[in-house]
Amino acid sequence: MNKYTINLLNYFYLFTVAFIVLLPLLWAISTSLMLPIDSFTLPPKWIPTDFVWENYYRTLFGYYLDKAGLGTFGDSVNVPFIHMLFNSFFVSLSITFGQIFICSFSGYAFARFKFPFKNILFWLVMASLMIPIQVVIIPLYVLISKLGMHDTLIGLIIPAIPSAFGAFLMRQYYLKIPSEFEEAAVIDGASQWQVFWKVYFPLGTPGMVVLGILCFNAHWNEFLRPLIFLNTEEKWTIPLGLVALKGEFATGSISLILAGIVLSLIPAIIIYIFGQKYIVEGILTGSIKG
Repeated sequence: MNKYTINLLNYFYLFTVAFIVLLPLLWAISTSLMLPIDSFTLPPKWIPTDFVWENYYRTLFGYYLDKAGLGTFGDSVNVPFIHMLFNSFFVSLSITFGQIFICSFSGYAFARFKFPFKNILFWLVMASLMIPIQVVIIPLYVLISKLGMHDTLIGLIIPAIPSAFGAFLMRQYYLKIPSEFEEAAVIDGASQWQVFWKVYFPLGTPGMVVLGILCFNAHWNEFLRPLIFLNTEEKWTIPLGLVALKGEFATGSISLILAGIVLSLIPAIIIYIFGQKYIVEGILTGSIKG
């Protein structure tokens, strides 16, 4: 079997796998542009007869037009979708930048400092990764309620900023940086803070990008904590809004629901496309023994 045939088989295999993975997304996009009555026709229609772009318009603006008395869309779209988009962006970006900042410090400390019980403390931090959120959700809820942060976006942001995975990832990046940089900076009279801020922090940018991408996507799609912590509809995030599009008795239009899903996918897909090379680099770096 020659090289040309092997490459052809590889491309065919990759195309088949990609098509299978993308098939649900293609169906969601197609159905979001259909009339609800055409959503479950047999055999299924992959290409809409009429492209109903109004589904996206209704999903985004139906709530506000109904409130202003300018629309007749009904209860099925009575969801402040734009509010939820803003809330998700605010929460996800705040947690992302908070984790990048805090985890850069903790990762640098574990990578470069020598202090008593460092290894024990590091493995305790890593052990926290094995504790599922469902185990600590009730104590966390009680704590933020006592602090007056219940039903606030701040109550979602602050508990999520410390990250064991982020500390581990940044530690691996800082371990990869040669110690000669630190020695040269110290010889030039730099303090420990200057060594970190002017040398290691800029060199750790690829790790911060990886952490930021993974963190943003994780909290953009987070459902459990917003469901528990938030009561006011205008403070909900996108995952809660998508459920609300179903309506009180799950009688909402499937086309509108899928339009909301497609809209919610766009930011995460864009960020992943531009940062995928850093994610691969991060996976390889994370495999380096520290």
